[in-house]
Amino acid sequence: MKKKKRKLSLSTKRMIMGYIFIMPWFVGFAIFYVRSIILTGQFSLSKLTVDANVGGYSLEYVGLKNFVYAFREHGSFKQILTTSIGNMLIDVPLITFFSLFMAMLLNKKFPGRAVFRAIFFLPVILNSGAIAAMMDLAETMMNGGISATTAEVSGGTSELAFDIEYLVDMFINLGIPSSVLEYLSSAVGRINDIIKASGIQIIIFIAALQSIPSSMYEVAKIEGATAYETFWKVTFPMVMPHIITNVVYTIVDSFTNSEVVDLAYTTALSEFNYGLSSVFSIVSSVVTCSILAIIVVLIQRRTFYYN
Repeated sequence: MKKKKRKLSLSTKRMIMGYIFIMPWFVGFAIFYVRSIILTGQFSLSKLTVDANVGGYSLEYVGLKNFVYAFREHGSFKQILTTSIGNMLIDVPLITFFSLFMAMLLNKKFPGRAVFRAIFFLPVILNSGAIAAMMDLAETMMNGGISATTAEVSGGTSELAFDIEYLVDMFINLGIPSSVLEYLSSAVGRINDIIKASGIQIIIFIAALQSIPSSMYEVAKIEGATAYETFWKVTFPMVMPHIITNVVYTIVDSFTNSEVVDLAYTTALSEFNYGLSSVFSIVSSVVTCSILAIIVVLIQRRTFYYN
């Protein structure tokens, strides 16, 4: 008798498809990044000397000397690292909830919806290397022209400037904690950066909202749920898995654009201190991965997966 072929379950098929989907990334990571990580660890424990005559480089083992120098003697590393982590912790919740809010607005049907979606995605395109360089060149060429006129106009309207300190003092007198006011004021000060960094997250949230079955909203409406209750009982639980995705993306994006990365880049290519630069990269990467793991674990406990 012929043996019956064993059929794979639906969960097994999905797992196999997931592995196939990440296989190109895994192969690229194993080929290109694993060796770079190993070399970075070697450089951080060594003094690298470049041989200009023969070519190549030589390593002299120095142990933890580069780490000690980074934390005890370097003038700005600890301050830059702390500032970068603080900015990351401020930006991640703001970008995540701003993206969710804008995705809910852009998911509604109204005239010109496609145009508004494109506008919020434009910063992603403008942040590319070639276009960013072009924008910097245009800004440099306009210095002394349009920028001077703008400065004159802004200087002429200084009497109409809004005094933010008055509002802060008023809210303090109302009993609002100063820590909350500091967080909100820092958020207002970086609203431009928040909008620029929210393009990809908005698209992910729009896809998440469109994947929610309409029957759930119909049941909530029949049960008499308000818009507020529908959001917290239907919309928010259904987009929680995508919140994790956006949080991970936002943390990584914030890390790659942080001042620590710029410091490591400058130390390696301008000062030619590859050992110290590797220390900056390793420390900032470990701190970022630790923050990422803690946040994902905390969100994972409250996440609902709909099959």
